[in-house]
Amino acid sequence: MKKIISLFKRDYEGTRNVYDEVVPGAEWVIAGEGVATRKWDGTCCLIRGGKMYKRYDRKLDKKSGKHKDAPDGWEAAQGPDENTGHWPGWSPIGDGPEDKYFREAIDPDLDDGTYELCGPRINGNPEDCADHILIAHGLLHYLDAPRSFNELRDWFTFRDVEGLVWHHPDGRMVKIKKRDFGLRRNVRC
Repeated sequence: MKKIISLFKRDYEGTRNVYDEVVPGAEWVIAGEGVATRKWDGTCCLIRGGKMYKRYDRKLDKKSGKHKDAPDGWEAAQGPDENTGHWPGWSPIGDGPEDKYFREAIDPDLDDGTYELCGPRINGNPEDCADHILIAHGLLHYLDAPRSFNELRDWFTFRDVEGLVWHHPDGRMVKIKKRDFGLRRNVRC
């Protein structure tokens, strides 16, 4: 899965929040194209040909200027990002303890595609899952989701979701997260 662009530009020098200016290439969302789906807060994985892979980002080492080494079997999902140096790809799920929760969630009947691994030991479990599960990307549609900056900020204020991902019929995707507006999800005690 390629890195998904944001709907709005980000203030990298200050708040790190988004502001009301559309990222080039995301204009189709504002124009009313595509379908909004729920963005789940977990970790991305891929099922292909009965094998499971986790997302692995080969980040750029600022000192050496080189990308960190890839794990065995890693394959690129795209080339390195020109601005950030991030290089997303896929790494096979192994037998080690670091992949335990992926193995707990695997279901042999799942179709090929991308999924979000959510559960009690993933990112503090913001999705409040009782078990480790795989949720297919694009599964839950939000047909009522607005598309303007102010309406989206207001919409997120009253929803406990990580964000939205718009899917265009031609395969393009655009995302926006609740925290991009400086808003927090419900905090559990």
